[in-house]
Amino acid sequence: MPGEGEARLRVEAVGLNHSESAYFHGTYVEQPKLPSKLGYEAVGIVEAVGPGVDAGLIGKRLASIPGFSMNDYGVLAEQAILPLHALTDSPSKLTAIQGAAVWTRYLTAYGALMLFGKVRREDFVIIRAASSSVGTAAIQIVKVEGGKSIATTRTFAKREQLLALGADFVIATDEEDLPVRVGEITGGRGARLILDPVGGPYIDKLAEAAAPDATIFLYGSLSKQPTTYPATGFGKGLALRAYVMMEMWATAERMNEAKKYIYERLEDGRFTPKIARTFPFAETRQAFEYQEAAQHVGKIVITF
Repeated sequence: MPGEGEARLRVEAVGLNHSESAYFHGTYVEQPKLPSKLGYEAVGIVEAVGPGVDAGLIGKRLASIPGFSMNDYGVLAEQAILPLHALTDSPSKLTAIQGAAVWTRYLTAYGALMLFGKVRREDFVIIRAASSSVGTAAIQIVKVEGGKSIATTRTFAKREQLLALGADFVIATDEEDLPVRVGEITGGRGARLILDPVGGPYIDKLAEAAAPDATIFLYGSLSKQPTTYPATGFGKGLALRAYVMMEMWATAERMNEAKKYIYERLEDGRFTPKIARTFPFAETRQAFEYQEAAQHVGKIVITF
């Protein structure tokens, strides 16, 4: 049963994130303390509430926002108990599957682009690993704010899908020279904002493609190789900033402003969460293997 300040969901759908893969591989920012749980992002129906929680929530569809340790809570289960602060209304226009693909991607992209990066009209923004769930959200935010997104992907296999999502330009990094192409696209200006979930030695190429006084937001370490400050960054005043979505929880005002921004654009159709594929709960292992193969565009969702 849920304790004080908690609610129990009958889970309908769970969106997968690379953070969960990193968690069970032991490469996440926190180490599992067994027996631990798994899963950040779910949509479900409230079945029960603990002391201090409004019983009127029972029967409502809510979504979880990552704001807890998976050593304490997790949503990858038929039922999940969560603290009330990590629950919010699932957008009314979305299905449960779509609702499970909202908060990690849009909050991560919002924090980097809007809160800290302050993306402006006509800004050029490089989005590395643009086919990821956060990458696809970033493309949509840049489009809404009037910027120009430069989506990167390893090959041209995903080019048409990224353009259909709203990317202004697509660069295949295994087939093209990134700094050269960015120079051509921007008329030599370079990109003012760069989102990178990978890190590693390729950070040097990103720095070459950056504008003076640009910022690279490093929000992951998928490369598994060290990320060092690039030498070309010194002459440009380049900022290399580590960033995690949990920074959105610093104040209630910060989180509420972000939620309002995202809700409004989901409701009016300017944001649409891209779903790559769904898997039934019984095929959870296959779903994670599919995610780690990195051949998809958008979010992978487990259904119940």
